Amino acid sequence: MAAISRTDFRFPGQTHVYHGKVRDVYHIGAELLVVVASDRLSAFDHVLPEPIPYKGQVLNQLAAHFLRATSDIVPNWLLDTPDPNVSIGKRCQPVPLEMVVRGYLAGHAWRTYREGGRLLCGAVLPDGLREGDRLPRPIVTPTTKAHEGHDEDISPEEAIAQGIVTREDWQQLEKYALALFERGSEMARARGLLLVDTKYEFGRDAQGRLILIDEVHTPDSSRYYLGEGYAERQIRGEPQKQLSKEFVREWLMAQGFQGKEGQAMPSMPSSFVTEVSRRYIELYELVTGDTFRPQSSFDPRPRIFAAVNGWLSANGITP
Repeated sequence: MAAISRTDFRFPGQTHVYHGKVRDVYHIGAELLVVVASDRLSAFDHVLPEPIPYKGQVLNQLAAHFLRATSDIVPNWLLDTPDPNVSIGKRCQPVPLEMVVRGYLAGHAWRTYREGGRLLCGAVLPDGLREGDRLPRPIVTPTTKAHEGHDEDISPEEAIAQGIVTREDWQQLEKYALALFERGSEMARARGLLLVDTKYEFGRDAQGRLILIDEVHTPDSSRYYLGEGYAERQIRGEPQKQLSKEFVREWLMAQGFQGKEGQAMPSMPSSFVTEVSRRYIELYELVTGDTFRPQSSFDPRPRIFAAVNGWLSANGITP
């Protein structure tokens, strides 16, 4: 299968296209977005040079799975998925804040804690924790949403003081984020997984309502531990078995890359690209309980173009 590095479509009614780190977002008129999940892989806020086969399909189908499973908690942007790599939904004004929810001490939170930090985005972390420990309760650790470069940690009070959100909006966003994390945790446990941490993004629709946008509970936005043997591994001080792209970050760090100025992005060998693809597929099957059905084609772009044009035509949007 040819992995999708980039798309450059021209759809009926198209007014703008934005190529993000992993998604290509096409604006259709004033109200619709066509979001194509590419096979690009990002880590440390940089796009890696090698695309990962099937990654886009995994992310798109997982995101749709969870958006539909959480729509009773908060309305979301998704309208349809006419192709395994495509989501079509409502165009919203994004809230420039990522709502990161953490249930366990891992990743960035652990690195901060290991270096002596006990205050993360206004949330106090107790002494005596080890990597992988479950936190006393899930915490929300927001970050600013950067258009380029690194997102930055910010406390709720700082976000309110800087006018990023109002206090009323923050309270609603926090309520939504914690409820979504609880639902995601329940769904993960049912599949033998532990939802370690994740991030949610929100926006305002045409009516001014706060709604959930972007992806939800995918391996690009979330970290999962395998539930079986978790307690025993913690007791023995062993690393947890996890499904996320943290192993990609760890590989990059072993090559001397953390996205810092002056560091050269390493090239990923084909064997590692295959391993990353395998892990994304494994997570899809573990999380959903369904068998992954790869949409194999020499070049997926004509298939995607035809599916989107068909959906637009069926909904009255024609050249």
